[in-house]
Amino acid sequence: MESLLAAARAGTRTLVMGVLNVTPDSFYDGGTHQDPASAIDHAMRMLDAGADIVDVGGESTRPGSEPVDAETELARILPVIERLSERTNAAISVDTTKSRVAAAALAAGAAMVNDVSAMTRDPRMAEIVAANGAAICLMHMRGTPATMQALTDYEDVVTEVRSWLSDRVRAAEAAGIPRERIVVDPGFGFAKTVDQNLELVRRLSEIASLGCPVLLGPSRKSTIGAVLGGLPVHQRLEGTAAVVALAIANGAAIVRVHDVLEMTRVARMTDAIVRTT
Repeated sequence: MESLLAAARAGTRTLVMGVLNVTPDSFYDGGTHQDPASAIDHAMRMLDAGADIVDVGGESTRPGSEPVDAETELARILPVIERLSERTNAAISVDTTKSRVAAAALAAGAAMVNDVSAMTRDPRMAEIVAANGAAICLMHMRGTPATMQALTDYEDVVTEVRSWLSDRVRAAEAAGIPRERIVVDPGFGFAKTVDQNLELVRRLSEIASLGCPVLLGPSRKSTIGAVLGGLPVHQRLEGTAAVVALAIANGAAIVRVHDVLEMTRVARMTDAIVRTT
């Protein structure tokens, strides 16, 4: 993970994070990879297709979703992380807001925590990440997945998201997490309207000016469906590609996607145009 984040900071190429949902209710592929063997096979296919990081999640964060307890989350993800770390040296991230889940996942072979609450939901998260020498992705969100879409009142969404993330970066550093292990995510689709999501992509360079690699996760989200006339989730591949390309052009260092093969090609082509290092 250290070398990958160094590449992200240096801007040499865009990193691709493949989504591995081990849940029954995620908005795109919920239930598809609940069996550990199926999940491992899918992870290996994503790595073969070009994924730099596999992000394993056991709790859906789609709009309206309800939380699950730590025991349920651990039962879903630990067999996958353990077996995946035995089969490959690839970088593994755990998508969780719970310090207990993060600690177990890091012990099982994960090297990064992708926390959609930016360590605000569990006060021990920063301690666990720092103690394990792990990386952390700090994402902007208001409320919870069940309430966030009612919390979209901003005067200037980009300025406010940037300011909030800046505060969370300072909190992470104060807790002993060095800046070189911190990634920020403006939270495309989390407590944002369609227009606000588009504005974030348009002005992503302002988020990148924080000095941490920016991760963006637009993959097949409802904003894309809305812009394209109400397309269902399985018809949003091309729209995702457009957002990924423009996000990279505007400063994204990591893209979190479901369609790894296609988005890796998009990333490599966009890199060839916009990156000079």
